[in-house]
Amino acid sequence: MSDRILLIEDDPRLAEMVKNYLGEAGFSVSVTGTGGAGIALEARETFDALILDLMLPDMDGLDVCRQVSARGETPILMLTARGDAMDRVVGLEMGADDYLPKPFEPRELLARLRAILRRGKRGAAAEVLRFGRLEIDVGARQARLDGAVCDLTGYQFSMLLTMAQHAGRVMSRDAIMDMMKNEKLEAFDRSIDVHISRIRAAIEDDAKKPRRVITVRGAGYVFAKAQD
Repeated sequence: MSDRILLIEDDPRLAEMVKNYLGEAGFSVSVTGTGGAGIALEARETFDALILDLMLPDMDGLDVCRQVSARGETPILMLTARGDAMDRVVGLEMGADDYLPKPFEPRELLARLRAILRRGKRGAAAEVLRFGRLEIDVGARQARLDGAVCDLTGYQFSMLLTMAQHAGRVMSRDAIMDMMKNEKLEAFDRSIDVHISRIRAAIEDDAKKPRRVITVRGAGYVFAKAQD
């Protein structure tokens, strides 16, 4: 299957050139001309990488980079016509994986894109959180108990991952919601408590006596560091 690339670029001629060049190299490329449209499309669909122009008509590309990076692990290649090195530094600190100054050679764009895709796939393949019999596979976006895949929605997996990344720390409902604010919401945005109950049904041996996601009365929830 072809890698899917999202290109956010407001110059239609450059966007068409990049789309055609990458298409000939075997990629499937979707194009948007504004940051807002790009953020919305990236939230709805899954892409293997994002090529992002920092100079956009509706918002700063650095803001796009920040929002996309906060939501997931999609590799980002920035395109910049600005000469200020600080823009590149800030972009990399916000989560971009590489940058390419304009004007650029299409072959260099392709080489850099392939490089960040390789790095992303190696990192995703290696990142599995283990808590006793429970595994949380970040790359596959799966939780497995005794090797069997747990029945979780995408939103519930993201919530579980957020708590697991803060294992041992009591998290209030507000804190969980704040960390989840860039995730695509489930229909009607069900309460945290409802999602927690469904996560427990999927990962606990006995959802009525949870030992992995524990309620701390009056404070919130804690994901147990030590599990069997």
